[in-house]
Amino acid sequence: MTTILDYTGLSRRSLLKKGSVVLTAGAALSMPILSQAASRNSTQSADKEDADQSPGTVMDSQLLSLFSQPKIDCHHHIIDPVRYPYPADSTYHPAGNELGPAAYYEQVMQAYGICHSVIVQPTSAYAYDNSCLLDTLARNKGRHKGVVVVPNDVSSETLAQYKVQGVVGVALNAALLGPERFLKIDALMGRLAELDLYAQVQVKDDQLLALLPLLQRTRPRVLIDHSGRPDVGAGLQQPAFQALLSLAGNGRTFVKLSGLSQYSRESYPYTDAQPYQLALLEAFTAENCVWGTDWPFLRARQNMELGTVLTNFGEMFPNASDRQKILWETPKRLFGFTA
Repeated sequence: MTTILDYTGLSRRSLLKKGSVVLTAGAALSMPILSQAASRNSTQSADKEDADQSPGTVMDSQLLSLFSQPKIDCHHHIIDPVRYPYPADSTYHPAGNELGPAAYYEQVMQAYGICHSVIVQPTSAYAYDNSCLLDTLARNKGRHKGVVVVPNDVSSETLAQYKVQGVVGVALNAALLGPERFLKIDALMGRLAELDLYAQVQVKDDQLLALLPLLQRTRPRVLIDHSGRPDVGAGLQQPAFQALLSLAGNGRTFVKLSGLSQYSRESYPYTDAQPYQLALLEAFTAENCVWGTDWPFLRARQNMELGTVLTNFGEMFPNASDRQKILWETPKRLFGFTA
């Protein structure tokens, strides 16, 4: 029986754990400078001195630790049309701030304590041309894994070759292409299961309901992108989100606690979207949840910086043990990173 979770009573204050953050341009990568955060304990006298200081003079130790601790980014893109031109049939050509060459992302990793990453092929930009992703994997053996985009009739031999090169899954982007394309891909799902590759599923609104029979009757491990991108106007009880929660505990479904901006109707810190990530953590537990930046933020509705994404995550999930699992232990285990 599906467990119905309801976080609608959580206030913005409780969701954000009373943290306040000031982000300023710093260094070459706009590293965030964290301001004084409100006390997280009840010892008034111990906090009085900090409270009297000017904003920006007291660092929040938990958030500073979050920025420096080793982590794995489980969802980002490499976008480099200079070295890897977009194919003629691509439906979207990222430009300007959306570009993200591999060399630049290496600097991002260094700045934010990202030790490993999972590179996701951008379906609209590169489609089935995975050369940019595969070349990045080849030049950085062991540091990255990849998720490719393939036609539904891709052969087991091709998938096996991808796996040898560091690929861990195939992207099924129903949010972009529509769920109809993936309703009858049992043969592909079977090939993924045989090779122990993930079916990475991106849906939005109520699309998961159409794909649920496929996910239930086939055997591969499933990785749900961006918290399932629920309709925040429909509430936590909406059938599609409850269907996602029902997959918790089946032993082969995992969730990315990422992409708040993809489904929020608000600006940062996307308060309306946060209860869905909290509900997913409650249902799936940190042993089955991972995190991703979505860098370099394709089609972003507002200016995006990785520092604010990471800070937002830290404020939503203040438990150090949960964060250690989501940012490091769980993705290390799921994707086979060895160091």
